[in-house]
Amino acid sequence: MKKQLFFYLGILLFFVACEKKKSAADISSDNAVRMKVNELYSKYGNSNEVIYNQTIPATLFSKDLKETLENAIRASKADIEKVKNSDHSDEKPLIFEGAMFSSLYEGFTAYTIKSVKIQDKIADAQVEFEYNMPSPKVTWIDTVHLINTEKGWKIDNITFDKKMANSGDLKARMIDFVKGTL
Repeated sequence: MKKQLFFYLGILLFFVACEKKKSAADISSDNAVRMKVNELYSKYGNSNEVIYNQTIPATLFSKDLKETLENAIRASKADIEKVKNSDHSDEKPLIFEGAMFSSLYEGFTAYTIKSVKIQDKIADAQVEFEYNMPSPKVTWIDTVHLINTEKGWKIDNITFDKKMANSGDLKARMIDFVKGTL
């Protein structure tokens, strides 16, 4: 009887121990995703000036999103120069206005990462934003999409809250911006 008890107890402990190892890996991926999202919003926040004055980091953005952002920045800088050198230098060039990485044009005053879902090499982070300048405060949820590369998690796109934004996602917004400069 004691042998059977120890046998079943050993099997139970084996499965419990295996489950803990798996969840530890999930926790580290969850933390890595949260760190990338926090890096994005602490670095870029509500200001688009940073986007013009620094290179787009390959450590933060996927290759595809990095290229899309760089194309949009090049197009904006070219339009700024075109207007500056034209006979109508008082015209407004196409520049990034409003918060680039958030649904609401005015940006946000606070954010919270509500959840992270990881499926193989793809992660979705639900980020709840708050803008409390008007009364009542405005809240919305954007989804940051990340991919796990050989160099770690990278932001690949952001899907904007449909009730707040007039473009569905960051890549589409940047592609439309470039088309507007042509």
